[in-house]
Amino acid sequence: MSEAEETSYADVASWELSDSLWVRIEPLLPKVKSRYRGRGKQRKNVGGRPIADRRKVMSGILYILRTGCQWNALPRAMYGSGKTAHSYFQKWTRAGVFRRMWRAGLVEYDELKGIAWKWQAADGAMTKAPLGGGKTGPNPTDRSKRGTKRSLLVDEHGVPLGLVVSGANTPDGQLLEATLTSVPVERPDPTETPQHLCLDKAYSDAPSAIVADAHGYVLHVPDKANAKKNVRVSPGAAKPAAGSSKSRTAG
Repeated sequence: MSEAEETSYADVASWELSDSLWVRIEPLLPKVKSRYRGRGKQRKNVGGRPIADRRKVMSGILYILRTGCQWNALPRAMYGSGKTAHSYFQKWTRAGVFRRMWRAGLVEYDELKGIAWKWQAADGAMTKAPLGGGKTGPNPTDRSKRGTKRSLLVDEHGVPLGLVVSGANTPDGQLLEATLTSVPVERPDPTETPQHLCLDKAYSDAPSAIVADAHGYVLHVPDKANAKKNVRVSPGAAKPAAGSSKSRTAG
């Protein structure tokens, strides 16, 4: 493929930024501030540090998010300084850039494929956060080391619809309301498009049922008592054959 040809997602590696994706992302970035100040004859260039190549910066950010490498390990020859990429990542996060990207992606996906709203599922997952931060807490499954919990809502094909981040020690049920309201696109009216919400036994309390009902969901969640019964042998299970080791008596 020649350099003049426009690249699409299928033409590049999963951590690279194609031309077609950059065309979608660039309008979502904050406008570049002018370096000129004043009016008329008093207008002049105030100077300052040159603006970084925003496409290269976004490419570096996507590389970090896709590979999980440290910011300082970002290949400088391809993506520039890791410190610059991290600075822009924080700046664009505060400006809501990545939420706008998420929303635009969902809108386009809904137009091309269609979001499967009928069956949805939510759950939380804990990850390590050794450097700490405002949304971290002691992980009860990892000797109380610092960690985060990501509460995610997906459609029946696994497309991410809602996301909330909190401390690892936050119960799943306490994040359900925020997770359901974090969806960046308009959700269909549940009275016209019935929607089912599947949860695990961690949500088998009254508050979760109230939250799901308030959002118009048909809730599917096992209570803890029934979940324990799943380990029982079913009534129709085959008995060990006569003469087998399990049927022999010690003697």
